[in-house]
Amino acid sequence: MSPTRLTDEEIQKSLKTLNGWTRDGDAIERKLVFDSFLDAIAFINRIATHAENADHHPEIFNVYNKVDLRLTTHDAGGLTAKDFALAAEIDGAVG
Repeated sequence: MSPTRLTDEEIQKSLKTLNGWTRDGDAIERKLVFDSFLDAIAFINRIATHAENADHHPEIFNVYNKVDLRLTTHDAGGLTAKDFALAAEIDGAVG
């Protein structure tokens, strides 16, 4: 059974609890810049464990010291509570 898709109102409310995430259609995104390539890769490795434990995997794009993240729940056809829970864990891994 796939997770329940959130309403626009629920999405807007949930976005306010996050740091730096924006909505892009049926996904949320965050762009980060690190001091170096190694810092960016270390961050990706930190969030990989969170994603694997949640069985929910973000789209991750890395170019040198920049990391772009995108979350959506494909089997629900949009945003669910799973996306916002993982985004909150990712926020905790940034610091």
